[in-house]
Amino acid sequence: MIKAVIFDFGRVISAQKPPSLFRRYERELGLEPDTINRLMFDRRAWQNALLGRLTEAQYWEAVGPDLGLTAQSELDAFRRRYRRDEAINTAVVNLIRRLHGRLKTAVLSNAPRGLEEWLKEWKIRELFDVVFCSGDEGLAKPDPAAFERVLARLEVAPEEAVFIDDTLEHVHAAQRLGMSGLLFTTTEALAEQLAEIL
Repeated sequence: MIKAVIFDFGRVISAQKPPSLFRRYERELGLEPDTINRLMFDRRAWQNALLGRLTEAQYWEAVGPDLGLTAQSELDAFRRRYRRDEAINTAVVNLIRRLHGRLKTAVLSNAPRGLEEWLKEWKIRELFDVVFCSGDEGLAKPDPAAFERVLARLEVAPEEAVFIDDTLEHVHAAQRLGMSGLLFTTTEALAEQLAEIL
């Protein structure tokens, strides 16, 4: 019997940023097309931020020069804009609202420190019994220990939990532990899959 549903944050609870937005960033920063995500995320600084070894500010200072942002004022302005462009996935949050109270709900996210504050800003922190942020925990998916820590805090067995993520590697990691793992594509598909499981 399923007792808990665990959600990834990025591109699940937060909406996927459209490709047009990244193209606009690249044009305005004078970057080659299709390079900004590699410059920002395919690097050690991002992995260190995800494990809490760098603060968010330290991460941005590390990647700023590669983005052509050498002046602190320019870096701060782009950092604020990048955060401001993050949007909530209203359809997923509405689904979580329907589940919350009926089942235990949690967030398990690879994210820099401070995810809990982000959820409070968006006024959705109360929807989750447990919030696991890799930057605060020093532990990230797909490490089995990250999943096990969330299960322990929810006080449920692996077979009593559903895990939802947009990264197949993370879904497989959850499944190997005995959890039901769902790859997120659309809210409509997720609702159908959950209806079958629950």
